[in-house]
Parts: sequence; C-alpha cells; structure tokens
Amino acid sequence: QMQLVESGGGLVQAGGSLRLSCSASGKIFSIRVMGWYRQAPGKQRELVASMTRDGRTTYADSVMGRFTISRDNDKNTADLQMNTLRPGDTAVYLCYGERVTTPENVSDYWGQGTQVTVSS
Repeated sequence: QMQLVESGGGLVQAGGSLRLSCSASGKIFSIRVMGWYRQAPGKQRELVASMTRDGRTTYADSVMGRFTISRDNDKNTADLQMNTLRPGDTAVYLCYGERVTTPENVSDYWGQGTQVTVSS
C-alpha cells in the first residue's frame, strides 16, 4: 500500500498564489505518473496537471501558463505552484499517483484532498 498526503491549501484573493505539496509514503516501488486533480462544486473531477517520472507534463488548458507542476523522484514528492489564481480555481485539489510494482501491476492512489478557495 501507498499513501499520498497533500498540504498547502487555503484561502487567497484573486491574483494571488499558492503552492500545494504532495508526499508519498509506504510501499512506493515506482510512481509512473504523479499529478493533481480538482473537483469544484457542481463540476466533475478534472485533471489539472501531471508529470511522468521522466518529466513529461500535461496541463489543463484553463491553468496553462499559470500553474506549474514539479516532482522529486528521490523524495517521492510533487508540488503544484499556482499563480494568478481566479475564483474559478476554487476546488478541492487531490494528489494522484500511479504506482507500478511490475509492468502487469499498476494501481491508482489518491490523497485526501486539500481545499483551495479564491475570493474575488
């Protein structure tokens, strides 16, 4: 089993910044993909940003140019730097990890979520 724990959420004014952190622990083996999802009230969960182990990134169009994902493979952490925040960014942000023990055994893991609220 592996656990993911997020931190760094909070309340900020529009135009402000937050940095979210995710830390993996337990029987990690290898995390092929780490990323951040978010779910806002009345909306479905969406991918915000992700990064493969070798550094390939994916971003939602709505955050491109404002958010930056980073990860440290040795420390098993992933961060999400969020700049120029908008009220539309308000959501619960969840860390995601795709753990690989063997090529035939791949599992998805989720953190508990951290609330980000952007006021206008």
